[in-house]
Amino acid sequence: MAYQRGNRPQSIDETVDMLAAGNYLAGRSLATVLFLALRMKRPLFLEGEAGVGKTEIAKVLAAALDRPLIRLQCYEGLDISSAVYEWNYPAQMLEIRLAEAAGTTDRGRIEADIFSERYLIRRPVLQALSSPDGRAPVFLIDELDRTDEAFEAFLLEVLSDFQVTVPELGTIRAAEPPIVIITTNRTREVHDALKRRCLYHWVDYPAAAQELEIIRRKVPGCNAALSREVVAYVQKLRGLDLFKNPGVAETIDWASALTELDRVALDPETVSDTLGTLLKYQDDIARIEGAEGRRLLDGVKADLAAAG
Repeated sequence: MAYQRGNRPQSIDETVDMLAAGNYLAGRSLATVLFLALRMKRPLFLEGEAGVGKTEIAKVLAAALDRPLIRLQCYEGLDISSAVYEWNYPAQMLEIRLAEAAGTTDRGRIEADIFSERYLIRRPVLQALSSPDGRAPVFLIDELDRTDEAFEAFLLEVLSDFQVTVPELGTIRAAEPPIVIITTNRTREVHDALKRRCLYHWVDYPAAAQELEIIRRKVPGCNAALSREVVAYVQKLRGLDLFKNPGVAETIDWASALTELDRVALDPETVSDTLGTLLKYQDDIARIEGAEGRRLLDGVKADLAAAG
């Protein structure tokens, strides 16, 4: 049975079809763990190198299920006021002055008014817990490894009960738990206590055939022969000892750039001129601009010619 947009998939095959409909090509292992996460209502913890498509999974899932996507972009120093909620202090101060000007002296009434929902600014965590029943969003906690352990401990509490306590208002509990996707680039280890509450999957670089199909879908204007050369070149690059290997996102960018330049095949000059769309560190670029880059391109041409 074909997957129908807006419904949760009823099988692993439907999960594969759901992702493919969003132009995300997933292996069966990823589709299996995603299907189980949806059925078991457990967070899905996705780990892997930057640029392999972890964030894209949450985007495709939200679109397929017709649910809002709420994204918490993590960074060093992320705190409760930025991630969960804060009060609209300027509006509260204005309300206090207006109450004083009107001669209101009941402090309890003023306090109850300024600490009401009207002045509450909901940040991503509280937004994810406040959706109406039956419309739980996809909650993407992106690059969790960039935060510190204190925030990670707080998040552990949120994911345990799907609730947050606002002292002035009380406990806000999700009517339906959000669909949680957590990503990490593994710049540091995330605590086991949080991982235990999740299902886990390592998102690896795609095989050549899969990456070629990704280019075909994402950059449909790219010449077929050029697409094969681009993918073969990137696959060889990942076998080198680079500071930062190009991810799928960079492969797509490079194919798009070459298409914009009306190229139909790779040559040393074109590779050298466009490496900035593929590699993001000068040491890596300098290395590939030299003789090693030419040897790499010669190897790609020879391999493709031998393959016919």
